[in-house]
Amino acid sequence: MQYNYHDSRTKGRLRLLCAEPLLDQVPFRHGRLLTIAWNTGPTQQVIIDNLTYSMPAQSILPLMMSQSFAFEEPETIVAWQFDREFYCIADHDEEVSCAGFLFYGARIPMFIQLSDQEQHRFGALLTVFYDEFSTQDTIQGEMLRMLLKRLIIKLTRLGREQYVDGALSDKELTLVRRFNLLVEINYRTLHNVRAYADLLNKSPKTLANVFALYNQQSPRQIIHERIAMEARRLLLYSDKSTKEIAAELGFEEVSNFSRFFKKQIKLAPSDFRKENQNTLPDLGKS
Repeated sequence: MQYNYHDSRTKGRLRLLCAEPLLDQVPFRHGRLLTIAWNTGPTQQVIIDNLTYSMPAQSILPLMMSQSFAFEEPETIVAWQFDREFYCIADHDEEVSCAGFLFYGARIPMFIQLSDQEQHRFGALLTVFYDEFSTQDTIQGEMLRMLLKRLIIKLTRLGREQYVDGALSDKELTLVRRFNLLVEINYRTLHNVRAYADLLNKSPKTLANVFALYNQQSPRQIIHERIAMEARRLLLYSDKSTKEIAAELGFEEVSNFSRFFKKQIKLAPSDFRKENQNTLPDLGKS
């Protein structure tokens, strides 16, 4: 079942998918839509950009607009999808504080677990979404935006409880989120920590110290992993040559890109493409 709302003023869109067959396609890209997927059933596999993960029962997974994904059991998935015209998380960061954390963050994927109590709360919120999608009046869009904001805030709170060290202050977490968001915006052109530190008016050492509290990845690793992630996507889902991909990702010499990619992925770009061509995993039931 699929519910859709299109804002005639902003051209934004929000949709709610329940047991939607489209979620079973491999690969399935949602263009400019961010996705929040709730696995209401038992543990299942999810493929994200040709990598397979185990998605726990009763967990929620935020997905970026550029990611390709598919679920083993789409009939148990509830998914909210929206574009920036409907609700821009960056513009409303003071409200929801999720940019650079739930979305565009360093932790990919982030499976947020729901307790029995939280399952009940999210179920109640889902019921209100159903009601609002069926109520067509002049304030429908604002009501749906309000509900989406509530959903994101609840997820952000749970994500912080489950993924953020209590020693990290709000100020430090904001710095982490700003860094992650800057990487998402600039990874094609800025490849070193110093450049991001300058944008944040911090020293590279300060960033390194904060990220040591936040997770096991250094700022340099986050930058490199984001570049490598995009390189993998372009090799998997585009017909661009290695030279074109290198240029798109800010490498002046294709040889530099090839060395970088091999260090990150353990395969040369051409070998990676050849090895993964037409080999997307089949999640069909045996």
